[in-house]
Amino acid sequence: MKKEKIQKTYDEINSRIKAGEAVVVTAEEMVDIVKKNGPEQAARTVDVVTTGTFAPMCSSGMFFNFGQMTPTIKASKVWINKVPAYAGLAAVDAYLGATEPAEDDPLNKIYPGEFRYGGGHVIEDLLRGKKLLLEAKAYGTDCYAARKMKKEVGLDDLSHALLCNPRNGYQNYNCAVNLSDKAVYTYMGMLKPHCKNANYCSAGALSPLLNDPLYKTIGMGTRIFLGGGYGYVTWQGTQHNPGSPRRENGVPTKPAGTIMVQGDVKQMNAKWLRGVSILGYGNSLAVGLGVPIPILNAEMARYTGVSDEEIFTQVIDYGHDYTNGIVRSYGEVSYADLKSGSILVNGKQVKTASLSSVVAAREIAEILQKQISDGKFLLNKPAELLPDGME
Repeated sequence: MKKEKIQKTYDEINSRIKAGEAVVVTAEEMVDIVKKNGPEQAARTVDVVTTGTFAPMCSSGMFFNFGQMTPTIKASKVWINKVPAYAGLAAVDAYLGATEPAEDDPLNKIYPGEFRYGGGHVIEDLLRGKKLLLEAKAYGTDCYAARKMKKEVGLDDLSHALLCNPRNGYQNYNCAVNLSDKAVYTYMGMLKPHCKNANYCSAGALSPLLNDPLYKTIGMGTRIFLGGGYGYVTWQGTQHNPGSPRRENGVPTKPAGTIMVQGDVKQMNAKWLRGVSILGYGNSLAVGLGVPIPILNAEMARYTGVSDEEIFTQVIDYGHDYTNGIVRSYGEVSYADLKSGSILVNGKQVKTASLSSVVAAREIAEILQKQISDGKFLLNKPAELLPDGME
């Protein structure tokens, strides 16, 4: 007798989690399960697949409220440790961008354009319990008479601290090389001339959006691992491009989807939010992010069973083409090839390096796996799924 196709609900999976009966595996483990048993049987066996990624995510930052003074102030300019924050919000609200550099960075005085401290480092320092110098200036009004504020603040002194990242978790990204005659310094790291190295930035088979390529389970309200605590997907990220070319398995071969995420900074930790300085480029924030994928049916089992051998990206020249808006690929390579340590570009072997930590991504997936297995992390059904580009 033929078995009916499996179809689960979020409520059914959450009930199994609460009862301690849910089968939770990481995305790496799911590859072998699907390969051995097929998608339909895997969907019957597995309830949740956990993913993870840890890499610089420049489009990140923190909304914060730094508390009033007497007389009251409506800040128009704000700095933390000399890093400017945007204050065009309300009286004592501001937004600190991860890539904003400190105005008095000593490295920049020696090497113009070089920065060792910025918004990402401020967020990390706050999580490490450090007291930082907050300064504010105002133009003064009848209801907000003060014109200056200066005080030391720690994370506990901020009445509100919300990590709000407009674009995280890129679904695939370029492999960067440099075909010019001189070294170039980019957000993808230093690229040697004449294609002597190749840098990439993705956890491959562990990467969240590569395990739900058509956004069947990820959307507004999806609960996620974020910065060591939990957070939520709050909408599509900036530069969300679901129309990117895809293979038959739905996985894009170029940069595609992104997610906007938010979470309470006060329940995060510095291990998973790290300030980053990229030589010749500037500052950023390395973000730890993990998304649980509910295995609702065989289709989701098949998507989460994707391996590094089945995920491909494009080799792009950052020495000339990228900065001049030229769209040209110098080859398509798999993440299995990239992780092997070298790829073939224009007929020669080129060493590869990743800006994304697979070791950390694996740890995030395992942390999320344990939290769900222990009944400490339930799944949220999205209020609305991410736009998939389909009409």
